[in-house]
Amino acid sequence: MTDPSPSAPPAPWTRPDLEAALAPYACRPSATRGRLVAEPESASRTVYQRDRDRIIHCTGFRRLKYKTQVFVYHEGDHYRTRLSHSLEVAQIARSIARALALDEDLAEALALAHDLGHPPFGHAGEDALDAEMAAYDGFDHNAQTLRLVTELEHRYAAFTGLNLTWEALEGLAKHNGPVVAEPIDPADPPMWLPFALRCFVPRWDLALHSYAGGEAQVAALSDDIAYNNHDIDDGLRAGLFALDALAEVPLVGETCREVREACGAVPQTVFVHELVRRLIRRMVEDVLTESRARLSAMAARTAADLRGAGRPAIAFSDAMAAQDRELKSFLRARMYNHYLVNRATSKGRRVVRDLFGLYTNEPNVLPGEWAAKCDRAKGPATARAVADFIAGMTDRYAVREHQKLFDTSDMPL
Repeated sequence: MTDPSPSAPPAPWTRPDLEAALAPYACRPSATRGRLVAEPESASRTVYQRDRDRIIHCTGFRRLKYKTQVFVYHEGDHYRTRLSHSLEVAQIARSIARALALDEDLAEALALAHDLGHPPFGHAGEDALDAEMAAYDGFDHNAQTLRLVTELEHRYAAFTGLNLTWEALEGLAKHNGPVVAEPIDPADPPMWLPFALRCFVPRWDLALHSYAGGEAQVAALSDDIAYNNHDIDDGLRAGLFALDALAEVPLVGETCREVREACGAVPQTVFVHELVRRLIRRMVEDVLTESRARLSAMAARTAADLRGAGRPAIAFSDAMAAQDRELKSFLRARMYNHYLVNRATSKGRRVVRDLFGLYTNEPNVLPGEWAAKCDRAKGPATARAVADFIAGMTDRYAVREHQKLFDTSDMPL
């Protein structure tokens, strides 16, 4: 299959009523830079609605159901997984995008896709995989998301990946802001770029030196709001810290007093829900106030103005950013580094290390389509194929593979 150069897209289906409601600085479906492979567009969906739908229907999205957020999937049915987290991020992103007159569908698509590249066992699994890949260009889950939607998903006859719009790919590549300080030569990207970005940029320049569009900035900040607040809910549910200790964080303490005044004596489950919903509201309202002030100061007239502004247009105020850091510090100490969480993630790291070592030493034990991508034992192509294979695993699939390959108790004596 050939990989044609980007070309002007066929005229996309547009919603004049939708675009009339968008701010001048929004990404407009009618002004998309198109798709890497030109294809007929939908007669009933905008290009960004189509991006969102392709993400929801892809295999990687379904796998998020059994990928760790903080708690490994088997520890309880009510804790967040990567899938429920992504849905919650999308809900917040839509709300913020609507209030700022940005394109809701693009913001939602980016929110739903932002964690597709995460390996099993959360950040512990990513750290283990990155360490194993240190001699092979490393591993980064944000870059892996781009690799998945441009290369690893095989669902369409005309192209590999999902063939998302330039604006969607840009937003995924720059989820955490600009990747490089200055423009790079797409034909010769620097070797220190994450592997997936370095491979893709020669195919299509994503302007890695600039900020992403406003919708991508909304999705990134919505991720921050969602995981902070829902980790509070999960941490309290798991008993990793007490509500009284959490209330020592100024932002949370203020909100706790607000809940007590408004609700009186209620069961703790109700109190926690009221606390979390109010914290989310406070953060969202702060983002809206600060972002409106920044957008006004920027006098942005196009999406390109936001990309070239030199700082984020969508942001917390300085005061909220400081409170957000305090909350993160509490959760890091009391939840992410809790010994019960560490025990579970330690097992996850061992599973990833064991599988990587076995697969790279003996690529012939990989499923056929993955073994075909390998060059030799411990070769660079083998290591990258193994990293892609492991990154696509759910927690439970990784555990089952480990049991199949390392448990010899079922062998005849």
